[in-house]
Amino acid sequence: MDNRKRTVVVTGFGPFGGHTVNASWVAVQELQKLGLGGEVDLHVYEVPVEYNTVQTLVPALWKQYHPLLVIHVGVSESASTVTLEKCGRNHGYRVRDNSGLCPDAHCCIAGGPDCIHSVIDMESVCKRVSASGLGVTVSVSKDAGRYLCDFTYYTSLYLSHGRSAFVHVPPLGKPYNGEALGLALRAIVQNILELLDEREEIHCKQHLLSH
Repeated sequence: MDNRKRTVVVTGFGPFGGHTVNASWVAVQELQKLGLGGEVDLHVYEVPVEYNTVQTLVPALWKQYHPLLVIHVGVSESASTVTLEKCGRNHGYRVRDNSGLCPDAHCCIAGGPDCIHSVIDMESVCKRVSASGLGVTVSVSKDAGRYLCDFTYYTSLYLSHGRSAFVHVPPLGKPYNGEALGLALRAIVQNILELLDEREEIHCKQHLLSH
């Protein structure tokens, strides 16, 4: 396997409620146009706003691609910044999806921990992207909202032992257009990959020193 070619999967959500065009999927499509450079093998997916689909699709993506990283993107009606989510929650899913369903036990994974944190240092990513001069405000959150965004994030974190990220974007035009969101998303992914590289480098040095 070519270690220089790293696989990254990025998902956005389809329409739901008043969001006939979901800003998250627009942002992901813009990211796809921009690309992540020749060393990254990027795959993008549009995820229907349905719990049952998420329960089959997210494990399938991890199994098919064995990615270094999966980043899920969702829209938040209340957001005015691009928001990096630190963790996913297992319980409290009572809002019905596009199919009119919600999980029977109102949870993602029966017996799973209440909360799973990403291994990615979102505060560092936020600082790096904010310092890059993109003109997009980035913030960090600890509550992804107990709907499909949170549900997807927790599922992915559980499967990957924390090697996932979730990004909330504001609705289109409030205040950013799709292109600006795509640029912000690219900066976020690139900075996460750099952080993972740095962590791997430190780990390798520690491993060498201990032998």
